[in-house]
Amino acid sequence: MRAIQFDHFGGPEVLTLREVPDPVPGPGQSLVTVEAAGVNFADTHQVDGSYLSADQLPYVPGREVVGRTQDGRRVLTMTTGGYAELALVDTDKAIDIPDDLPAGQALALLMQGLTAWHLLRSAARLLPGEAVVVHAAAGGVGSLAVQLAREFGAGWVGAVVSSPGKRDLVLSLGVDAVVEYPLDKPADVILDAVGGPLFDQALGSLADSGRLVTYGNASRAGFTPLDPARLSRLNAGVVGFWLRPALARPGGFTEPLAELLSLTVQGRLRPVGGAEYPLAEARRAHEDLLARRTVGKVVLRP
Repeated sequence: MRAIQFDHFGGPEVLTLREVPDPVPGPGQSLVTVEAAGVNFADTHQVDGSYLSADQLPYVPGREVVGRTQDGRRVLTMTTGGYAELALVDTDKAIDIPDDLPAGQALALLMQGLTAWHLLRSAARLLPGEAVVVHAAAGGVGSLAVQLAREFGAGWVGAVVSSPGKRDLVLSLGVDAVVEYPLDKPADVILDAVGGPLFDQALGSLADSGRLVTYGNASRAGFTPLDPARLSRLNAGVVGFWLRPALARPGGFTEPLAELLSLTVQGRLRPVGGAEYPLAEARRAHEDLLARRTVGKVVLRP
């Protein structure tokens, strides 16, 4: 089968289309013909060595796929080695999805949708009526987080974006305002995947008992020094979030995903489909993602 693989760490240029052996299912696994594979910022960290060690190379990235099982079911699932024509999935975690649900929308509900759900429910513990600001609000996580914040009872939702086109998108998703720092009014919850100077600006814009949730460093900036005394003066908190342990908790995967799918089918949640690339152009997909030229969910099509 064809797959995208890399055998040394680096930038998008190390991603190479190769012929590799077909995967063989083990106990509890199913073989899926990949219809579409999701592309995530986490994949770029695997490629540059942030998430992997050298003894795991060569490696086929990709954590999420929509595909067909050998018995014809159309499923959405987490996996490893998704940038390929075939992938192995845990049979008990392959969720049936309707044939008319676009693959990009379905894939947006996995890492991005589950991240947005847990950011608001598990990390920020959003309360009814609170004010929420979402950084990178036109991206995969951000575009879902602004909608879920409203669905979960936020009283006001603001968005930070990087271009006029992205401004139009988030306004169409129902945000109250596109904002810049300093905020006119402090926020109770701020979700930050960008880091760098934006993190520091956000910290200074928290309301009393506010929570700044950090879950990424898209800016690739260095770590921001954090003075505990400053947090005391602000009477605020910084919460770190990583999706993997959240999914491993009881009720952390199936139940949130079922809620996200239900909201989508009902039309109350609109996952934003993004650019689609042929499998062979995975390098370009990563380049565009890192340059912040994309909106919504980016997918590869074998």
